[in-house]
Amino acid sequence: MAKTGMYVGLDIGTTSVKVIVAEYVDSQMNIIGVGNAKSEGINRGIVVDIDKTVQAIQRAVGQAEEKAGIKIRQVSVGVPANLLEVENCQGMIAVSGDSKEITNEDVKNVASAALVRSVPPERQIIAIQPQEFTVDGFEGIKDPRGMIGVRLEMFGLLFTGPKTIVHNIRRCVEKAGLAITEMVITPLALTETILSDGEKDFGTIVIEVGGGQTTTSVMHDKQLKFTHVNQEGGEFVTKDISTVLNTSFNNAEALKINYGDAYPERTSASEEFPVDVIGKSEPVKIDERYLSEIIEARMEQIFNKSKEVLDEIDALDLPGGIVLTGGAASMPGIVDLAQEIFGVNVKLYVPNHMGLRNPVFTNVISIVDYSANLNEVYQLAKVAVTGEYTQVEPVATYQEPVYDTTYETPEESEVSVEETSNASVVDKVKGFFSSIFEN
Repeated sequence: MAKTGMYVGLDIGTTSVKVIVAEYVDSQMNIIGVGNAKSEGINRGIVVDIDKTVQAIQRAVGQAEEKAGIKIRQVSVGVPANLLEVENCQGMIAVSGDSKEITNEDVKNVASAALVRSVPPERQIIAIQPQEFTVDGFEGIKDPRGMIGVRLEMFGLLFTGPKTIVHNIRRCVEKAGLAITEMVITPLALTETILSDGEKDFGTIVIEVGGGQTTTSVMHDKQLKFTHVNQEGGEFVTKDISTVLNTSFNNAEALKINYGDAYPERTSASEEFPVDVIGKSEPVKIDERYLSEIIEARMEQIFNKSKEVLDEIDALDLPGGIVLTGGAASMPGIVDLAQEIFGVNVKLYVPNHMGLRNPVFTNVISIVDYSANLNEVYQLAKVAVTGEYTQVEPVATYQEPVYDTTYETPEESEVSVEETSNASVVDKVKGFFSSIFEN
C-alpha cells in the first residue's frame, strides 16, 4: 500500500528523459511536476555518452523542480530490460534467537541464503523479489515477521542484468547530483502497475513500443516470467519515412505525427499532402495510403519479431491477450495492425493522469508508482543485494519556484528499452516457462 509522501521517478529513454514528481496522500497519487528533455546520450537503451545523458537528466529534473516548486534530491530510476534474466531462487535458514520469533534479521538472512549462487563477472544482481515464505512447512506466508518457527524458507524471483548498463545508469544519475532510492526494472514496474489483478494472475503480455526499441514482457501467476527486447521502435518508422520519401528526419517525424496511420485499410489514396523532398524546389504530393504502407511495413516487422519469441513459449495462449503502450503505440491504427498479426485481443493502455494522457509517459509513471508501493519485506530482502537497508526518506523539499527565462520546452518523443540476443534468451527461458501454463 502506497505511503503518504513524495516520490520522484526518472526514466532514461533513447529519445527522451522523463521525470515526474508524485505526491501520495492516503495512497492517492497526485502528479505535481513533470520534466521531459530530449535525450542525446542514449542509443537503443544504452548510455553511450555519460556527459550528454547527465545534461539531459539535469534539464528534465530542472523542469520538474520548476513546475512542482521543489528541490529534488533523490529519484527512483528505471533499468531497461536489456539482456535481463529472470530466474527462481530459494533460501532456507534456521531461525535465530532463543524465542524463535522471526525478526527483520531473519528475513535478511534468508534472502542472503537465496543469493548463494555464482553470477558471471559481467552480470549483476539487480533485484530480488520475495514471492512467499514457508515457516516450518506452512506455506503461502507473505510476511513471516512476528511468527514463531524453527525453519524459515523464502521463494522468490531473481533479476540479473549486464553490469555495464547498471553502472552507467547509476553513474549518470549521481553525476547529475541525485541519489538513487530504488533501481526499478522497467518491465516489472509496467506489468505490476498497468495490469489488473486478474490480468496478472491469468496471464497477459505487455508490449512497450518505445522510440529506440520494443520490449515484450509476459506476466503470469502474478510474476514477471519473461522479457525480450527488439532494437527497433518508433524512430525506425521515422527513418523509413525519411529514406523512402527522400525528406529530412524532422519532416518525416512531422509526417508521422500529423498524417501517419499504421493500418492502410483505414486510409485513403485520394487524400494527399505536400512533402519537402531534398533536391526538389517544389514540395511533392504524397497520398495518405502510401505513407501508411511505409509505416505498416516497419511496424509489421517489429510485431512479427515479438510474435516469434512469444510463440516459442506459447505465451499467446494466455487469456489476458496483449496490452500495448509506449510512445510509438499512440499512432492511429497500431491496435488494429497488432490484433491482425498476433491473432489475440489487443488493447492500448493510456495513463489517466491529467496532462499525461499519452502512452509516452507510461514508463515513468509506472516507475514512481511501483517504487512507492514497495513493502518492508522487499526492502529487507533488498539488503542481501545492496548491503544496506533503504529507509524511505522525503525525496524532495519544497522551495520557492525559481523561474529560468531560458527555459526550453522539449519535443515530445517516445520512450524506449534495449535488445536481447534472441536465440540465447529463448533457449535459456524455454525450459523455465515450459510449465507456467500448467499451474
